Amino acid sequence: MTGDAVTFASASNMLLWQALTLTLISFVVGALGGFVGLALGTMRLPAMLLMGIQSPVAAGTNILISSLASLTGALRHYREGRVDRRIVMVMGVPSFAGALVGGFASDVAPEGALVFLVGLLVLWQGVEFLLLFSNRRHSDRIHTFGTDLEGSSGIFSPNRTAIGSCVGLSVGLLGGTVGLILGSIRLPAIIRILRVDPRIAVGTNMFIGFFMGSLGWIGHAARGQVDYSLLLIMGTAAMAGSYIGSQFTGRVPLNTLILVIGVILLAVGAFLVGRGATL
Repeated sequence: MTGDAVTFASASNMLLWQALTLTLISFVVGALGGFVGLALGTMRLPAMLLMGIQSPVAAGTNILISSLASLTGALRHYREGRVDRRIVMVMGVPSFAGALVGGFASDVAPEGALVFLVGLLVLWQGVEFLLLFSNRRHSDRIHTFGTDLEGSSGIFSPNRTAIGSCVGLSVGLLGGTVGLILGSIRLPAIIRILRVDPRIAVGTNMFIGFFMGSLGWIGHAARGQVDYSLLLIMGTAAMAGSYIGSQFTGRVPLNTLILVIGVILLAVGAFLVGRGATL
């Protein structure tokens, strides 16, 4: 007890209401992610930071939650043949290596810089969602970029392969450090660099994201930067939300959902950029 406040048994010494709030947020974010096919860790991580969890611990906990939330989708895409092994080798393996190194290097950068960087990433994803909303108003297709690549098996020339590997490594390093699997950045890169069918890109991206998050978590875990009590309740909530959300895809106005997510991400991103600049 702390006065009249009930504490929650966790490494972050949180109050019970804070833990319950984060669990609810994790469920809602999981459900939203299930709708749009992304883990949306960029929405969950800011909430953890705003509850006072230290940046490295929030990053280490969040990246595995994102990985767990992606698990169901990754297995489904794999079973249905939407995972391209060549893309996994070109962009996935470098991402895995980068995430593992980034997880171990997560406490190198000062907290203010990490929060500022997270804010920039959240802003970027907010812009991506708003652009997606704008384009979807003129199209019934979920993926508005790469629509000319339907059926394409990709272009794996030496130049494109080298560029894809460098992008994969960079995304892995960044994601492992800040605790995000960054699927919203990797997905358009896969399509634009390797010129592959967007459906294959989506399935492979989620598959890569699951393993990238798992490897990124190792570095944080080795440094004791994981709150396992929060991981248990938030991870369970995220998986449940993701499963439920995926069941209702197509039954609600997806355009409205995308717009709301984009606006929320922009607002949260702007707040975190300002907070990071003052730390």
